[in-house]
Amino acid sequence: MKFIDEARISIKAGDGGRGCVSFRREKYIPKGGPDGGDGGKGGDVIIRATSRKRTLSQFQFKRNFAAKNGGHGQGRQRAGRGGEDLIIEVPLGTIIRNAQNNEIIKDFVEDGESVVVAGGGIGGKGNKHFTTSTNRAPRFAQTGMPGESLDLLIDLKLLADVGIVGFPNAGKSTLISRISSARPKIDNYPFTTLTPVLGVVYPPRGEPFVVADIPGLIKGAHQGVGLGVWFLRHIERTRVLLHLIDASQIDPSDPLFSYNAIGQELAGYNPALAEKPQIVVLNKIDLDEGVKGAEAFVSAFGDRPVYHISAHTGSGVDALLTAMQHHLVATMAD
Repeated sequence: MKFIDEARISIKAGDGGRGCVSFRREKYIPKGGPDGGDGGKGGDVIIRATSRKRTLSQFQFKRNFAAKNGGHGQGRQRAGRGGEDLIIEVPLGTIIRNAQNNEIIKDFVEDGESVVVAGGGIGGKGNKHFTTSTNRAPRFAQTGMPGESLDLLIDLKLLADVGIVGFPNAGKSTLISRISSARPKIDNYPFTTLTPVLGVVYPPRGEPFVVADIPGLIKGAHQGVGLGVWFLRHIERTRVLLHLIDASQIDPSDPLFSYNAIGQELAGYNPALAEKPQIVVLNKIDLDEGVKGAEAFVSAFGDRPVYHISAHTGSGVDALLTAMQHHLVATMAD
């Protein structure tokens, strides 16, 4: 399934039903007496967040949505049926904006949250409401009010506790498949992962948390090189960044190149990203080149904490999970 994270749709709430012009048939009452019922209210358009959805793929081919109109009033003071509400479900992390002024209508962060984005029109009153002392047999009723309509911009930014970032082929997909039930495509070529992948991690202790495998970034990503901006936007909501570095590819003459390059891309896109708590992880230490690269990196990196793992064999992963949990607890305390 294609990962859709932006869409523009048009919505229309239901129109209110017409009021009815009707007269009951009773002897000695002019025109039989008015008994026209009211029209029903039009249906609302409601957008609701659900954890069951992951993308905006439902909007790829369908862009126009309309709730049901209210039923028309009938004789014998029978009101028209209210129009059925239209409920549109979107993933958590979805931002709804008014396309006309870009104003945010709702930012969904909790499962089950909902908002009425277009209200249905009120039904028209039947002729029974317009009886007066001088007009005991009104022959008119109200038409229903039209439902609201507008265009919406829908923007999805993944909600994850930990975002895994790094150059292509750093081992991000292998790591997320090791620590969660997510099964992204894994192969030995750049950009194997073309869409963000979410996985739920169940650590030995503490609450489960969500990890996002963000596809590999390259130099110039924050300026739109490759699919950089499209990937970077999904990192904004993460609470902790896990910077994964392929230790087997570290150049001893410039061991911090990968670390600094990714940091520059994050800061270039949004300076707040560079301020997020970050866990630095050296991967592929099961290889001789990885061990040598890790030594060069640590020597240049100083006293700051660095985790050594092999996502392939699982070495060091348990200690990394504990560190991830500690960082998340710390962010909640702040």
